[in-house]
Amino acid sequence: MGANSSTALGDASESADARIAATHPGVADLFAVLAYGEISAFYRLAEEAKLSPSLRGKVHVAKMAANEMGHFETLEQALADRGADVFDAMAPFVRALDAYHASTDPSTWLESMVKFYVGDGIAADFYTEIAGALAPEVAEVVRDVLAETSHSEFVIEEVRRAVEQNRSERDRLTLWGRRLLGEAITQAQYVMAQRDELTELVLTATGDLNGIATLFEHMQDSHAERMRVLGLG
Repeated sequence: MGANSSTALGDASESADARIAATHPGVADLFAVLAYGEISAFYRLAEEAKLSPSLRGKVHVAKMAANEMGHFETLEQALADRGADVFDAMAPFVRALDAYHASTDPSTWLESMVKFYVGDGIAADFYTEIAGALAPEVAEVVRDVLAETSHSEFVIEEVRRAVEQNRSERDRLTLWGRRLLGEAITQAQYVMAQRDELTELVLTATGDLNGIATLFEHMQDSHAERMRVLGLG
């Protein structure tokens, strides 16, 4: 994952005296769901590089995939440091994340680029805002694997150039972006429901159900900004 993210809730949480302890059982689940997201992104990007109409695009996407693998390895080590096996830890989240990717499988190069920037950015918002309430050593891992990369600029250039030249392409990708938002929020809710420990961590990080609702509102605001940056707002 590597798109820019908002941190409003995170900033508020960091001002509080108490942080969620690094020993909280939900932390391992958080690392695990992120790990499966990263390894899924690696395979997805490696496959979608074939859609690129240019060698330049293929190379950029290959580098993006390499970044995702690096993030996976960071999370694998973080889980190992907690005495957890990454494959066992990821297992509860496979079905939910696979379902999301199956329902948002891009059919064109531009759809894959919008999914990378917008879809992964939505997920990054969700986890980065939670990170603000976590112990510093845990938050550092989360933010490291979700940090924006220079490849985002490549995606922005590719999409903006295409939609400026083709109104019908812009309209189609705008609808695609809206679909990604709906599917991503549904996925986030489903992922939380997989493990009580993760649900409890998210509730603690956001305060209560109203806090989760606010988090989703912030995610929608950030999504609208990303769409604008791509020329789809």
